[in-house]
Amino acid sequence: MKLIKTSYNRRSFLKVSGAAGGGMLLGFSFLAGCTAAEVEEKVVELVLPENWFDMNGFIKVGENGVVTIMSPNPEIGQNVKTSMPMLVAEELDVDWKNVVVEQAALDTKNYQRQLAGGSQSIRLGWKSLRTAGATARRMLLEAAAKKMEVAVDELSTEAGVIYHKASNRSMGYGEVAADAVGIEVPEEIALKDPKDFKIIGTSIPNVDGRKIVTGEPLFGMDYEEEGMLIATVAHPPAFGMKAKSFNKEAIKALPGIVDAMILDMDYSKVPSWTSNAFLRNSMVAIVGNSTWEVMKAKKALEVEWTQASTAESSVDHDTQLTILLEKKTEAARQDGNPEKAFKNAAQVIERTYSAPFLPHNTMAPMNFFAHVKDNEAKFVGPIQTPEISAGIFADITNIPKENISVMMTRMGGGFGRRLYGNWLFESGKLSQLTGKPIKLIYSREDDILNGVYRPAYKVTYRAALDENNNLTAFTVKGAGAHGGPVWANRFPAGTVDNYSAADSSMDTNISTGAWRAPKSNFIAGAEQSFLDEVAEAAGKDPIDFRIELFERAKNNPVGEENDYDAERYAGVLKLVKEKSGWDNSMPDVHRGVSAYYCHNSYVAQVVDIVNKDGKPKIQKVWCAVDCGVVVNPTGAKNQIEGGTVDGIGTAMYGGVSFKNGAPEQTNFGKYQLIRHKDAPMEIETFFVDNGIDPTGLGEPGMPPVIGALANALYKATGKRYYDQPFAKQSDLLG
Repeated sequence: MKLIKTSYNRRSFLKVSGAAGGGMLLGFSFLAGCTAAEVEEKVVELVLPENWFDMNGFIKVGENGVVTIMSPNPEIGQNVKTSMPMLVAEELDVDWKNVVVEQAALDTKNYQRQLAGGSQSIRLGWKSLRTAGATARRMLLEAAAKKMEVAVDELSTEAGVIYHKASNRSMGYGEVAADAVGIEVPEEIALKDPKDFKIIGTSIPNVDGRKIVTGEPLFGMDYEEEGMLIATVAHPPAFGMKAKSFNKEAIKALPGIVDAMILDMDYSKVPSWTSNAFLRNSMVAIVGNSTWEVMKAKKALEVEWTQASTAESSVDHDTQLTILLEKKTEAARQDGNPEKAFKNAAQVIERTYSAPFLPHNTMAPMNFFAHVKDNEAKFVGPIQTPEISAGIFADITNIPKENISVMMTRMGGGFGRRLYGNWLFESGKLSQLTGKPIKLIYSREDDILNGVYRPAYKVTYRAALDENNNLTAFTVKGAGAHGGPVWANRFPAGTVDNYSAADSSMDTNISTGAWRAPKSNFIAGAEQSFLDEVAEAAGKDPIDFRIELFERAKNNPVGEENDYDAERYAGVLKLVKEKSGWDNSMPDVHRGVSAYYCHNSYVAQVVDIVNKDGKPKIQKVWCAVDCGVVVNPTGAKNQIEGGTVDGIGTAMYGGVSFKNGAPEQTNFGKYQLIRHKDAPMEIETFFVDNGIDPTGLGEPGMPPVIGALANALYKATGKRYYDQPFAKQSDLLG
């Protein structure tokens, strides 16, 4: 049992009030007492039965004992709308069958970090959400103790029922909910010992699963409101251009068209970390009665586009990145004297890896509803950053932020694409200009051609081996659009005496931003492919070679800034080695391994390839994962399996190219996604059971599989793969 102090933030921590129809409403803010790494605000409320829970949430306990747990964080497919309520329900000690989870709207008074990004929701909510549930349970117990006229310590709970075993009496939470309103928040609260968990660690189905399967409205595209008009936009055909004029009267004369205009968005006040995502801000907008009518009118547009900024150079991006790699760049980290070690080396291995820009290709293209009137705005739709986006729209329009509401829907895909909210701002501006409620819808072409792309990257690795095949030097230098891909303090930093890491950045007016596991989605594959070549040159087994390096990092690390736990890192490698039977001979099976750390979690993977009809086919992927306590095993496996397939598809086929600032791929006819036949026939996942507090899981399963795939392909084909997409280099999977 763990005691958690509540007294340090009791003023802002609790709001208690009566709820409609009886019951009690508890509002918890855990922000004041948390460290920077734990900051999350949790709001818990207990009221009559209605819906369910999620992070920063409200617990509602009704008179009949049904519990609603509000979900403040966006649900992007990472399953937080199920797993985060589980944390609250565990400590509240209710029967999950009596829990309803409801998506909360943006509420900056009651919640903080209403954001989907960085695989942080469970990690940051682990203590605060459990404390919210435990505190509510304690207050219900105190209310029951007064009613039964017994000491609180004589009471126990199970599945939403309070028991006084000495007198054989019991009462449900609903019977004392109203009485708990006046109970003071305890100064400290006991959290369960993990061995007593009943909900955490069990596989609970997705709370929206039935609605998703049956097609009930959940997504932004589903939202409708009386009097709503439909809008679409035509962005410039290339980055660096803007709309000058168009055949406005002809478009407005078309059936069902209400208005058409040039829309120039002012993004001068966006936060600096988002600025690279707002490089295309001029467009032609069409507003009408139906999706069909505005899309048809869009095809009739005749737009004169003009150059607004420097056009993209005719030199291709790959060449620009190569030039950057050849320039001398100051190292972000240097240990020892790498150049001296290279001069004295018995063997030097040098390789360069590259990857192109990537669109997000979300299942649902961008869309958002907006109704702006007078000095207030209402938004409904899929957004990963509701609070940040509301603040940006306030700056754009001078509407007070407190007058802007945002209701979040399920995403329909995201992983970074819905961090920046361009389409939210466009819908809001159109509603403000027309005075009408507007639902803005992008087509698939709009989304690919006007995306926020994963930057193109290139990296060069060098390694030195001495006459005994020991690694004596290791250097990495990267380059990328709007920033390089290198994490200077990650493995193998700390494992070799002579080490350096450097980055350089390519300027471009192509919009770039976060894409699942930013930077790691490229550098993991490059790093792990290179380490296999080094292991081969040293005549060592690739897993044993890596574990040797981790032993050095554990026992005699170089430097003090290494940002990984070498024991946990080695642990997933040992686990995947054991589970995959790595040391066992498997005729006609070609195997590659990889391990990577990101978002506070460790993942190792083995890819098995067989030759089928003369082509390599992925037979199985073995995954070992250390993400601390697994809240929902089925949801966790889904995340790893989805990330694995995503990584394979990205490595094999992903990429968008630009010519003079214009994307050359416009839809899935020209942009290939992974097909069912290319996916692994089987994926098996094993989780390390170490009792450590949970860490990230939405992103860590994707980066390492790229390296494992490249290493397995080498074993199957005899060819090393340095440039993504791999399939572009030869006819591989088929």
